[in-house]
Amino acid sequence: MSCSSPRGYYETVEVKAPFPMEPIKVYVYPEKDFPITSYGAVEGGETINTEAFKKAIEACNKAGGGKVIVPAGIWLTGPIHFKSNINLHLEENAVVKFTDNPTDYLPAVMTSWEGMECYNYSPLLYAFECENVAITGKGTLTPKMNTWKVWFKRPQPHMDALKELYTMASTDVPVEQRQMATGENNLRPHLIHFNRCKNVQLDGFKIRESPFWTIHIYMCDGGIVRNLDVKAHGHNNDGIDFEMSRNFLVEDCTFDQGDDAVVIKAGRNQDAWRLNTPCENIVVRNCNILAGHSFLGIGSEISGGVRNIYMHDCYAPKSVHRFFFVKTNHRRGGFVENIHMENVKCGSTKRVLEIDTDVLYQWKNLVPTYEERITHIEGIYLKNATCESAEAIYELKGDERLPIKNVEIKDVHVEKVTEFLNKTKYAENVTEVNVTYAELQQEIQEKP
Repeated sequence: MSCSSPRGYYETVEVKAPFPMEPIKVYVYPEKDFPITSYGAVEGGETINTEAFKKAIEACNKAGGGKVIVPAGIWLTGPIHFKSNINLHLEENAVVKFTDNPTDYLPAVMTSWEGMECYNYSPLLYAFECENVAITGKGTLTPKMNTWKVWFKRPQPHMDALKELYTMASTDVPVEQRQMATGENNLRPHLIHFNRCKNVQLDGFKIRESPFWTIHIYMCDGGIVRNLDVKAHGHNNDGIDFEMSRNFLVEDCTFDQGDDAVVIKAGRNQDAWRLNTPCENIVVRNCNILAGHSFLGIGSEISGGVRNIYMHDCYAPKSVHRFFFVKTNHRRGGFVENIHMENVKCGSTKRVLEIDTDVLYQWKNLVPTYEERITHIEGIYLKNATCESAEAIYELKGDERLPIKNVEIKDVHVEKVTEFLNKTKYAENVTEVNVTYAELQQEIQEKP
């Protein structure tokens, strides 16, 4: 088919994985362009262009879809809300700069905060129940950060707001009643939050900083994320979070993060049990992680279940806290099944592989346990991994009530181990094949 077609159509991408993976649909947008300058946008970084973006998106949607063009230059705006069949195309040297005035991000929209649904300040780029949505091109997304940096701190009013939201989510208060964009709650918005969308495409652009999680793909079905250059080093600045989403490919991206880099999540506690939507069928390949707490993080919001995840041929040349990290706790329930990491390398890390079933962070003493559910963890595979330095090769900390099952660690080499080789607690059928190291600190060797 010709790309000059005035109507959109779908192509498919076949993705190899160690589990059945449906072909991913990629929408080819109609060759119709809607430059934001045709709708009143003013370049220079002084004029707020929120209305111009809105008008261009509405016109594009009414015309059956196409590209909303952001030309070279600096374009200041508030939130950008997508409609179906919209490709926001950032031309080379285009910079979309977002305001940091919280009132610009009202009225509140349906979103989520760390696995709990609520109404909060609008994400900077937001799509809800859309089909065929994309951000493409060689431009840059960058928010002003002065206000959000102040909000990085977690003073008492913010912690009280988290307790309130947790209580509402735990007691099934309807989501529309969970209005969190009030007072000094200071729940920061996501940079990109696509919620309940189909056929997502993110391709080619740069991100420089974010108020909260950088890219959040929430309850979405199908898409490709490729060729991104993502850098955000503030508080809670995960690179990309897939939550209760399915059938995605991530490839050829660079992540430089102040928190976890690539993260797979599935909602928190009662809220996720209500939604009952696993995160599944996600492949991550040929990516570089320049900085991050976890190279690949599974959880800790895991209550809807995670399965069929495959990361391969990725590299962290410097340091990450944990290379392959599965984390949950006794409130989560859900499951983690069939997770594969293969052909990967890193510089230094604390743990090459870690599974921890008691990760609660600040929530441990902040809020009570309403119901205990233990996470079923089975089928974790690490193969062909090399690391220059690690405190330990692996540490598996299962729960006595439901031990971890079927972990395979094969062809793993660490040049220098600085604390211990491995520790295993409440884990069954752990298979270790050709796990080697070149140097083990002397004081470790001398321990009985």
